[in-house]
Amino acid sequence: MNQSLSQRQNQSLLDDHKTCRKLELNYRRNQQQDNTRNLDALAAKFRYEDCQNVRWNPENFSLLYGTKLWHEATATQRTKLNQLYWVAYYSQIISAEIATIFFNQTSAAGLYALEDFRLVCDTLDLESAQERAHINVFKKISEDFEQAVFGERLFTYAMRGPFVETMIHHHSNRVKKFWRWLQLHAFTLLSSGNAFIGCQYFTVRGVRTLNGKLIQHQLSRFYAKSEDQANAAIPSQVSYCHFLDESFHFNSSTVISHDVLQSVKAPTQFERFVANRALRGTQQDHYHFSTAINGLFWYDPALFAKVYKILRSPIFQMSDQEARQMMTECFTKDSDGLQLSAQSRQIALESYCEYLSALDYVSRDNKAMAIMRRNSIARHLATNRRELRKFFLALDAGQ
Repeated sequence: MNQSLSQRQNQSLLDDHKTCRKLELNYRRNQQQDNTRNLDALAAKFRYEDCQNVRWNPENFSLLYGTKLWHEATATQRTKLNQLYWVAYYSQIISAEIATIFFNQTSAAGLYALEDFRLVCDTLDLESAQERAHINVFKKISEDFEQAVFGERLFTYAMRGPFVETMIHHHSNRVKKFWRWLQLHAFTLLSSGNAFIGCQYFTVRGVRTLNGKLIQHQLSRFYAKSEDQANAAIPSQVSYCHFLDESFHFNSSTVISHDVLQSVKAPTQFERFVANRALRGTQQDHYHFSTAINGLFWYDPALFAKVYKILRSPIFQMSDQEARQMMTECFTKDSDGLQLSAQSRQIALESYCEYLSALDYVSRDNKAMAIMRRNSIARHLATNRRELRKFFLALDAGQ
């Protein structure tokens, strides 16, 4: 740091040689392996009819895997459930990456006001460009799938902005959505003008993407282990390329939230409060686990209408009564699929605790993931039973 001129801070990021080396290495390697062109080419090449009869994921990553529906499904139906998992999963990732693009930039604005933070900001610029390519290919494949199979949207949605709840199919209502909208706007203002909160955003990003890293590694292996990669289904190739990019993004989150943070001023009491409220929001978003889709923290009752439509669709051709009975079996009783989802969530929970353990400003409840620990399989099933009865009553009222 040039000591001959007056600077705003006494400590420069450049003084932390170890952290700078980590940042430089991660940035350079991400540039070298950047999958943007590959993903754009895959999006342009995708035709659903070319891969409509094959799996896109490992078998256990299928919609309602391990439930009565899965056990009774034909081979063709299981293939569609496998493809539906891909569409549902990456529809959630689109929502998360829209938010990431925006908050990368607001956080960079807060950090760039300090000396010597260009490398961090350049890293975030590269990642945001990659996220746009991810969103594009996820939307193309998912929307083409739903148009071909259902003729309408099911898990996909029109392009959206960042000021909505990141977790889709969440337990929400109008009041909660408005409160979240206010919180996101407030965090935007704070992160764009506050270096600590700008850095701390990457603690939140790291926690939120840690589970994604665990799941996406398994999805990527489906292509990586394929004996015929040249002819592998394009969605499986996309999963692989996406995981490569996101591995570097997770590294960035970790370095910024744990190492770069040491080069900014210690947080005030207010800054600690904001940081812990953001982590508490993550716990609330990750409170649920889903029988329908392993690896996402969706609220099953928010999926009832979609699953009912799938069961009544040409894929399964169930009557109203058959669909209701199947939903009761899948959502209100224990199953291998439910146990697998609960196990994935528990692994994520423990990983979050480890990720936050060295951060002094994080509260005891956040370090212990106290809110997430309140949920259980028994509570999950009780909620599904109660809400499924309400769903059936709403169906009756609409018929």
